[in-house]
Order: sequence, then structure tokens, then C-alpha cells
Amino acid sequence: FITPNDNNRKPQQSDKPLKKTPLTGRNLQQNQAQGGAGPSALELCRQRMAVKPPAERPEPISSRINSVSSQFSDGGQAVSPSARSSISSWSEEPAHSNMDISTGHMILSYMEDHLKNKDRLEKEWEALCAYQAEPNACTIGLKDGNAKKNRSAAVVAYDHSRITLKVENSQGNSDYINASAIMDHDPRNPAYIATQGPLPSTVADFWQMVWENGCVVIVMLTPLVESGVKQCYHYWPDEGSNLYHIYEVNLVSEHIWCDDFLVRSFYLKNMQTNETRTVTQFHFLTWLNQNVPETSRTLLDFRRKVNKCYRGRSCPIIVHCSDGAGRTGTYILIDMVLNKMAKGAKEIDIAATLEHLRDQRPGMVQTKDQFEFALTAVAEEVNAILKALPQ
Repeated sequence: FITPNDNNRKPQQSDKPLKKTPLTGRNLQQNQAQGGAGPSALELCRQRMAVKPPAERPEPISSRINSVSSQFSDGGQAVSPSARSSISSWSEEPAHSNMDISTGHMILSYMEDHLKNKDRLEKEWEALCAYQAEPNACTIGLKDGNAKKNRSAAVVAYDHSRITLKVENSQGNSDYINASAIMDHDPRNPAYIATQGPLPSTVADFWQMVWENGCVVIVMLTPLVESGVKQCYHYWPDEGSNLYHIYEVNLVSEHIWCDDFLVRSFYLKNMQTNETRTVTQFHFLTWLNQNVPETSRTLLDFRRKVNKCYRGRSCPIIVHCSDGAGRTGTYILIDMVLNKMAKGAKEIDIAATLEHLRDQRPGMVQTKDQFEFALTAVAEEVNAILKALPQ
């Protein structure tokens, strides 16, 4: 999917956000006192957290992807960078990869075949929809005291893979949070924690989970409100600090990278032990529920920045949208497959990988469009990596 023009053009300012403003009440007041010489980072962030009306949303992915052969070939018609992504002129190149070249070409061939043959994609999706995870009991999450902590009754953490909180540190003397440990290659340590967007009553539980699992990266894939419907509670302070039970969260900075995503840095302090950690939240603003991003390229650049921040860590990455299944599952599927390929895996089965995710949390990747988007994003990144390799 990377055209020759894109391949030859060097990224610009790959490590510099468009805006970088430490957020304090003083900064905001000074900006307002100066007659609004330009909106503050905080104001811009709030504006961009408002979602475009449905009439302005992009066309479905099935109609955006027309000629797969030309997209994968060097001779395909070039798409102007401005039409593909608002950040194309400064997006990061793929990280160094040990990807097996033959596996990369196999993925591209597989993707091309599925996009050409819609019946094959449809049959594969139908088979995935018929898949039943075992075990699949959710008895703990559906108990009377816990059911109110679930944003959606359709997505409740399985008993065998749920994250448990320490009761003695819990605000409600409960170990339950609607969050699932997602394993990759190491069966002892989760690579991700897939969870719902916090509710007002579960914010303290969320930060307790962050603390107890040693997490330093949060990937948020939903706006707070979508078409007037609350998707996630505002679980961090706009400025200064907020106390959530025994966890103090201090907003250090808010960086606007582009129209589609921003990055926040927090100091998280355990008030019982006085220990402090830094937590970074990557917030993708324009991915709507039951939908897909406007371009895979924007999400891939977002993913590269997440992984650049996470590099060298061994703790799980927290990923959430609203219910912690559709957008969350799509992102984790893309990231897990690309990580396997980067480590030199000889065989990649994307459908089997999704079944593996659904064994650990229900509803991961909720629509055929989301599954197709995951395939498209993987193929685009693989193609970019292949082009970057020495010929």
C-alpha cells in the first residue's frame, strides 16, 4: 500500500509533536489574558475530543479498497499523501524488523486474495463468528455486586482470564474489574490488558489495576462522547491532580500529535506508600464505535509511537475503548500479528490469532469491517517494511 512516491519521501519531524504544552492553570489563564492569541493545547485537545457528525464520516472500508493489485504493486496509481493521512509528511518509518521476507510476501498474497475474493473473506468471518471459546464462564462478573461495574452486559471478563485486584487496597472491598489478561507468547505474563472504558464508579479500580500490574502505557481508542452517548468516563484530571481512592493522578503534559491522536503524561502516586510512577496515555480520537479509522496509515503511525514508548518494558499494555472488545480487539490483533512478524515468525494465521484473543475475552473484533481493517493494516505495514529492507 506504500506507493513509490511515499517510499522515496523522507519523513519530517518524526519525533516532534505539533503542539507541546505543559498544562497548568497559569498557562491557560495567560493565553486567555492575551486575547486568545491562539487556543491552548488544552482547548485544542477538548475540541478534538468532540467527534465529527456522522455525515462527515468516511465511506466504509469495503468501498475504499478497490484495486488491491495496484495497491500492492509498485506500478499502482499513487495516492496523494494529503489524501491518505493528515500526518503523512511526518509519520515515522517502520521500526527495525527481523521479519522473514517469505512470510511477509505470503501475508501480502493472502491479503490480496481476500480483498479480491469477498466470498472468501465472508466465509472466514462467518467461521470466526461461529467460534466458541472454551472455557467461557463469566459468573464472577455477572454477580449482583459486580454486574453494575460492567459497561456492557455483552462484554464481561471470563472467569479464567480476568484481572483481579487486591481486595485490601480496593475502594469497594472487591477484586473485580471488567478487564482481561491477554497472553501472547509467554503464558505467565500478559502482553496486554484489555478493558472497558472506566465508569464513574470504577475509576479508582482502573488506577488500582494500573498500579498493581506495573503498567506504564495506556492505549485509549475511543472519544469520551460519541453522538451524545458517553463512551468512557473522563478518568484523568484536566489539569493539576485528582485523587482516586489511594491513587493520586497528576497531569504532567498533553501533546497534540495531529488531528487524530494525542499523548498525555501522568505521575501516578500511591498515597499509602508514597511511591510514584510515570504513566503515558496514547489517545486515538477519531475511531468510532463499531467502525474503523479513516486510514490504516494513521493508526499504524499511532502504534509505532506507542511501541517506541513501550520498548524495553515487560509489563502489559492497557488497551481500552468503550466496551473493551471491538476497537480494543482490532488494535491488539494488529499489534500482536505485527510483533510476531517482527520477531521472525515463519507462519502467521491471522484468523487463528483472533480466535486466540477470543479465548481470553469475548467479542474481540466485533464486525467484519474491523477484521478486514486489521488485515489491511497488517498488509500495509508489511509492505512498508519490505520496501525498507535492502534489496
